[in-house]
Amino acid sequence: MDLQGVLEGLLFVVGDEGLTLSQICDILTIDEDAAKELLLNLKQSYEENNRGIRISFLGNAFKLTTKSEHKDFYQKLLNNDETNTLSDAALETVAIIAYHQPITRVEIDNMRGVQTSQIIRKLVAKGLVKEVGKSTLPGRPNLYGTTHEFLDYFGISSLNDLPELPIESENKDETELFTSIYKEDETVNA
Repeated sequence: MDLQGVLEGLLFVVGDEGLTLSQICDILTIDEDAAKELLLNLKQSYEENNRGIRISFLGNAFKLTTKSEHKDFYQKLLNNDETNTLSDAALETVAIIAYHQPITRVEIDNMRGVQTSQIIRKLVAKGLVKEVGKSTLPGRPNLYGTTHEFLDYFGISSLNDLPELPIESENKDETELFTSIYKEDETVNA
């Protein structure tokens, strides 16, 4: 098995979180020297002119990032009206962040039931969401919150202007089931 390809896939899957050298060693069951060699080889292959991404060491983790020399093209993409609209998945994700901020990607994934790394990256690139800190949870994952651009995009002056969410009782069905099934028959006790 090509561990360099596995490492590339791992870095893609974890997205903005990145992987520490220790995590790479644990996942691939290799020592630090072998992990460093894999990273170096992968990094060198990304440095070729025909590649659009690179491996960066940011915040104590290795991450896939875009090349800064291509930023003008990325900006055109973000400013393009056809690509500037938010998908339903992105709207759902930004709503979760707005109502539950600060929140980690894993918490968002759990609420949506699907992986949201790519969507969060798009929202960060559009300036609607930003990293607002680190969680105290193990691994210290990033916490995300909305930005002033989020308020502008949705035409609201503050988060207090967000519509209130209807709160449904989680035990409503259980209570109705209990009271409807287990009513005492008054004729038996008479």
